[in-house]
Amino acid sequence: MTVSYTAKVSSAKSFGCFLKLLFRWRGSIYKLVWPDLTVFLIIFFSLSLIYRFVLGEAEQRIFERIAAYCDKYGTLIPVSFVLGFYVSIVVGRWWQQYQSIPWIDTLAIWVHSNVGGGNDDKDRLLRRTIVRYACLSITQCFTLISPRVKKRFPDLDYLVESGLLLENEKEMIGEVNEKVAKRGNYPTHFIPLVWASAIVTRARTENKIKTDSAFRAMMDEINRIKDQCALLISFDWISVPLVYTQVVTLAVYVYFFSCIMGKQWVKNSGGDGGGEMDSESEKQRDSRHSPSYSANIDLFFPVFTILQFFFYMGWLKVAESLLNPFGDDDDDFELNWIVDRNIQVIFKPCGNTVSLTSKC
Repeated sequence: MTVSYTAKVSSAKSFGCFLKLLFRWRGSIYKLVWPDLTVFLIIFFSLSLIYRFVLGEAEQRIFERIAAYCDKYGTLIPVSFVLGFYVSIVVGRWWQQYQSIPWIDTLAIWVHSNVGGGNDDKDRLLRRTIVRYACLSITQCFTLISPRVKKRFPDLDYLVESGLLLENEKEMIGEVNEKVAKRGNYPTHFIPLVWASAIVTRARTENKIKTDSAFRAMMDEINRIKDQCALLISFDWISVPLVYTQVVTLAVYVYFFSCIMGKQWVKNSGGDGGGEMDSESEKQRDSRHSPSYSANIDLFFPVFTILQFFFYMGWLKVAESLLNPFGDDDDDFELNWIVDRNIQVIFKPCGNTVSLTSKC
């Protein structure tokens, strides 16, 4: 389920209101970045120790030239540009997918208010069947895009156990699936919506629905649910172009691969400016202007390079987790919760629980 923290920052008047969010683990940048950061630091410090204690004088000069080269040309990689544009696309797509999730509330309210005039079993069953078909179609759509929902409903038998599907309906859908599988295995989640529209049309013919405006509103809502399910499947089918994802991933990893050498501390810069280095000429400057002491501390443990790693790699990991919001990440949408809620709306009797399919 999406990590919510708005209640923790309900008032911006208190001091450090947003600072306390930095210590949360679930859904945090630390949880996303720490494996990559661990590998980066292990390689970085391994090379640093090799340079300091293993290499001879001649090998150190070669190491310094490589470090200067990587620091000079590693900055040519346009990490900020390609990563920022990519993340903006992914976040916009993520929000569109949330807005495309279909809900049965509007249809249930229309059915509750306009289908059948009484509270007898026949009218109650009519209302419940219409909304149940809509919920069934939504659930079948979710199984196509979410591994969690697919694990919960691996086949039609589990939908029967949940009460969303009857045995005779399972046989009908199974026959359609067999025919479709021979022609290309297309999704058949829309079949219950066809049944729901047929029931609504029959109810209007039998005067169970009193007005044409109510009939049109229910048909429009059924079509809207169908369109939203189709849009979710399209999002799952057509992703951000793979070539752009590869470009962004390569840009970030190649940049930090160059930082492994380019940000190393070395004794002599050789005039090429190899990262955060001090040189003999710097040591000869006035002590008030010499950065040698602070540079040594900074480079033995590359503070600002690690901060760069957090920001850039964190940005990339955010895009990776939001690219498919129906998976198993902390910020993914919990579609199983929506399924459970829809089932309660359909089947719970009136009393302590609100029902939109029965008149009490």
